[in-house]
Amino acid sequence: MLQELARRPLDELDLVWDRIGPSNVNAHPGGHPNSIAWLLWHSGREIDAQVAHLGGQEQLWTAQGWVERFGPDVPAEEHGYGQSEDTARAVVVQDKEVLREYLAAVTEQSLDYLGSLTEEDLAEVIDRQWDPPVTRAVRLVSVYADALQHVGQAAYVAGTDPED
Repeated sequence: MLQELARRPLDELDLVWDRIGPSNVNAHPGGHPNSIAWLLWHSGREIDAQVAHLGGQEQLWTAQGWVERFGPDVPAEEHGYGQSEDTARAVVVQDKEVLREYLAAVTEQSLDYLGSLTEEDLAEVIDRQWDPPVTRAVRLVSVYADALQHVGQAAYVAGTDPED
């Protein structure tokens, strides 16, 4: 079930991919600091950061050189949580393909990681700061649910004309 959930952000992105173009990928409709580029970048970054942490691995962001592929405009040490508006606006891509390719890479990593987990791994409490404490399974559901929301936001924005 978690593997199916992990596939959903990329699957949903593919449904609207052709509607994302140069005129709207970096646009800020209504002046909002989060562009489509930011929404998709953050979706990949949050999955990458969380799965790497849970699996005790280096993030693909650095391990596979995604930080360089995104270029100097994208904050190298950021993942989107608690960013200032200026930092969010700095997420600009010249080639939209890097957004989908990164999300595809972290999806593949996620599927590999999820396939290695046992029932005991999923039930393990990994964060006692919450009431109730958070298990590995709950954290994973949260990560993919958040990514799905952001891909949905990107789909909504892609359906708008930035010139309106």
